[in-house]
Amino acid sequence: MTDNTPDTEQRPALVVDFGAQYAQLIARRVREAGVYSEIVPHTVTAAEIAAKNPVALILSGGPSSVYEEGAPQLDPAVFDLGVPTLGICYGFQYMARTLGGEVANTGLREYGATDAMIPVNDSTLLGGQPAEQNVWMSHGDQVAKAPEGFAVLASTPATPVAAFADEQRRFYGVQWHPEVKHSDHGQEIIENFLHKGAGLPADWNSDNVIAEQVERIRAQVGDARVISAMSGGVDSAVSTALVHKAIGDQLTAVFVDHGLLRKGEREQVERDFVAATGVRLITVDAADTFLGHLAGVTDPETKRKIIGREFIRAFEQVQRDLVEEAKASGEKVRFLVQGTLYPDVVESGGGAGTANIKSHHNVGGLPDDLDFDLIEPLRTLFKDEVRAIGRELGIPEAIVGRQPFPGPGLGIRIIGEVTRERLDILREADAIAREELTLAGLDQTIWQCPVVLLADVRSVGVQGDGRTYGHPVVLRPVSSEDAMTADWTRLPYDVLAKISNRITNEVSEVNRVVLDVTSKPPATIEWE
Repeated sequence: MTDNTPDTEQRPALVVDFGAQYAQLIARRVREAGVYSEIVPHTVTAAEIAAKNPVALILSGGPSSVYEEGAPQLDPAVFDLGVPTLGICYGFQYMARTLGGEVANTGLREYGATDAMIPVNDSTLLGGQPAEQNVWMSHGDQVAKAPEGFAVLASTPATPVAAFADEQRRFYGVQWHPEVKHSDHGQEIIENFLHKGAGLPADWNSDNVIAEQVERIRAQVGDARVISAMSGGVDSAVSTALVHKAIGDQLTAVFVDHGLLRKGEREQVERDFVAATGVRLITVDAADTFLGHLAGVTDPETKRKIIGREFIRAFEQVQRDLVEEAKASGEKVRFLVQGTLYPDVVESGGGAGTANIKSHHNVGGLPDDLDFDLIEPLRTLFKDEVRAIGRELGIPEAIVGRQPFPGPGLGIRIIGEVTRERLDILREADAIAREELTLAGLDQTIWQCPVVLLADVRSVGVQGDGRTYGHPVVLRPVSSEDAMTADWTRLPYDVLAKISNRITNEVSEVNRVVLDVTSKPPATIEWE
């Protein structure tokens, strides 16, 4: 089974998670600055942090007050490790209080856009930035007094200590959230901390990832045979191509058609990916098996676990077939490649103190009796990093640039029981939406646009002067950078109208198209 050990030898900048909404976003911003990052829980000890040999620490925000009973704490010995540290919001206040400053609730709150005044123009953290700038705040408490040895770098009308620094110990903090785009110079602050404060080079990039993973895969696999789980999506395509670069013909890619694919999906995998990579591909038609096990199932978590289990069973059958093929040469088929990403691990409860939001079929949905050793070369990466690696490996843009599609496929886009008839309805509606978004030139504007069939819901309609009682479908266009947070995409009304008209005219079972305008959080991107 998988664990949460990062598959990399890079020394990390550690993001300490105090229950922040944006901990993953902070980690992503660090990587944008060319520095490898990982997330750890606030319950980590100083010894555990030291064992990771970090190059920097960033203390995240959080919803609590630092002086409340039960508020998240961090081993204070962390501040004695000599590691450059940046505190953000709650992390800023925790640092202040732990190191001898004062944090209080004055009744003055700041939420959203706030004007910050920066009188000190030569500090490591804020040097060269405008004396007045717009920052994004979200706090009710404030640092009333900076710890001894800290210089105050910024203030706001309600917060006299909005940023500080102890240059000698390389400790820094800001009350606002530099990781969000709403803070005008937020990324510059993070880069100043990493490159100037911690003295780190910007050397985390796709070339380094490819070279490191190729070496690790070769060492792990030796002369054994490997099976790769191909779904047709970006993640599985890149992980397969990366392993193929490492071990060549020792790899056999297996594409399981579970009957939950979008229209034309199988043909694209069999044609485009194989032509670009030369990987040996075996296609398994398992639609009847998957649908049989999904019959009568409506619970989303149960669906995901069934799909994850049956994926593995399909690969185990291929494994047995390949073992027979390999007997003559004495080879072994021991390894399974999966396209697991860092957000998959985090959302499945494998992150730093993160709740299990949903079991991704290749993480929390794997069976306990898994008969493979796993190779997951992408499990420390975010989606855009995976795309960059895919382009370096020469994967066609039609595959590497496509919108994300979940491993459980359309099975988690049907609210209710998954049946062949319902899949056919959703497949046609989805194909229409994708076609119109492409024709409108919006493929690069949106992150993805799930089309969801409300199979257990019926709505009254009128078509051809007659009453109908059909299904609604939901359009869920979202914009995101890494799938950890997302906002709904404001599509042009004429595009929405065309999609709606075509679906209700061409898919007879659907008589209503609705638009999901919820952000993540509070919702997730997929409905199940």
